[in-house]
Order: sequence, then C-alpha cells, then structure tokens
Amino acid sequence: MPAISDPGFPLVEAAAAAGVTVTALPGPSAVLMALAVSGLPTDRFTFEGFPTRKAGERRRVFQALAGEQRTMVFFESPHRLAETLADMAVGFGGDRRAAVCRELTKLYEEVRRGPLDELVTWASEGVRGEICIVVAGAAEATEEATLDDGVRLVLERVAAGMRMKEAAAAVADATGLSKRDLYEGALAAR
Repeated sequence: MPAISDPGFPLVEAAAAAGVTVTALPGPSAVLMALAVSGLPTDRFTFEGFPTRKAGERRRVFQALAGEQRTMVFFESPHRLAETLADMAVGFGGDRRAAVCRELTKLYEEVRRGPLDELVTWASEGVRGEICIVVAGAAEATEEATLDDGVRLVLERVAAGMRMKEAAAAVADATGLSKRDLYEGALAAR
C-alpha cells in the first residue's frame, strides 16, 4: 500500500473512520532502503518528503534543518535534483556527506555517495529515475569547533549565495558557536 509521500494515507484514514480493518504487509520502502544503502548513520533519522518546488522556501527549510543531528531522507524528482542538491550544499555546507539513491530495486539501481558539492556536479549532468537523497546529520557541537572554523563556514555559505545573517545562524545551529560572534567575525574577515 503506497502510504509514504503517496495518496495512501487518506484511503487508510477513510477506511478506519468507516470501521474497516486496515493492515499492511511488510514490503520494500524506498525511505528505509535508501537509508540502509547510504552508508550514513541509521540509528536515528527523519523523513522529510519532497522539498518544496519554490527555491527560496526550499533554501529556508534547508537552513532550518542545518543543525539537525539525525540523518535526513528526502524524495526528489530527477529534473530538480541538481538544484536541490545545490541548495542543500548552501544550507548544510558543501562538505556534508550525502548519498543519492536512484531507481532502488530496479535494473539500473545506483547509489552515489560523497560530499554535497561533488553530488551537485554529478547531478548537473542529468539524472533519471526515482530519487532518494540521504544527508548526514550535523555533527554534535564540540569544544573543538573554533570561531575561526565557524567564520570560514559562514564565508563559504555567503560565497555560495546565502545571506550573512542566515549563514551565521545556520553555522551557529550546526556548531554551537555564538551566532553574534560568527556574524561579527565574518564581517571583520570580509
């Protein structure tokens, strides 16, 4: 029964409301298959569905998710894949590990793993098929995260098109560093 990012849940909801018994048989799930073959942590994850088609809103969502420590799984259409990966690289950082899983359980199944920046380059050549994107969660904030490292990350995101304030907030969420210190440090380093 298709119920994950498919119209199955309204049918189940209506059947349950009508008193009809609903059950499911175990079967393949693209979310779990992609997670399993991604090579990324599987102990805690979140399924985010399809990112919005609107570029600005999509970037804001990725910025809000930048500090998420769980592995994240997304669906995406092939014609938006390169643009979405580029937005992820800005929001999460181009060095964030990810996997693009294509055509799972089918003849041309493929899994591409690497940093988001590398996956953007690969996807820009054109990709077909059903797509799952699995993105590593943010590293836990450590005492080793220095302000200089954080400022460098802010400046990388600004160079990729993110506003300074948004970049400082995203890096602060991901590292535990002070947003104000990051913002002021990035301004001084420009």
